[in-house]
Amino acid sequence: MTISQTHQDSYKKGLSIRSTVMGTAHVERSLGQTSDFSRPIQEMVTEYAWGEVWSRPGLDPKTRSMLNLAMLTALNRPHEFAGHVRGAVNNGVTEQEIQEVLLQTMIYCGAPAALESFRVAEAVLQEMPHQD
Repeated sequence: MTISQTHQDSYKKGLSIRSTVMGTAHVERSLGQTSDFSRPIQEMVTEYAWGEVWSRPGLDPKTRSMLNLAMLTALNRPHEFAGHVRGAVNNGVTEQEIQEVLLQTMIYCGAPAALESFRVAEAVLQEMPHQD
């Protein structure tokens, strides 16, 4: 197997995982909006973040999603956070678990970061169909 083939395999695996977590429509929209300038970063995120890290056996997708919510809160990245709220729900994270993750971030990241994530999460959860 060549390095090029390895990259293609990682990208394909990443595309599959990314679509499962974030939703096919979201991924198609993200990739469809790429320009020549932004294409390399989208390809790298798909290959490395999704194809190499998310595919590792050490953590289940639900745990990875909860970690992402905490990290994106700490980094104050509301746009990415909103997408990962959807992904977390797709990975089986409950509203109560999202709330608990965000309460934890308030203690370690600060109230302003947690408050913003609570606002974003609540808006996203309200627009998503409820799964009973």
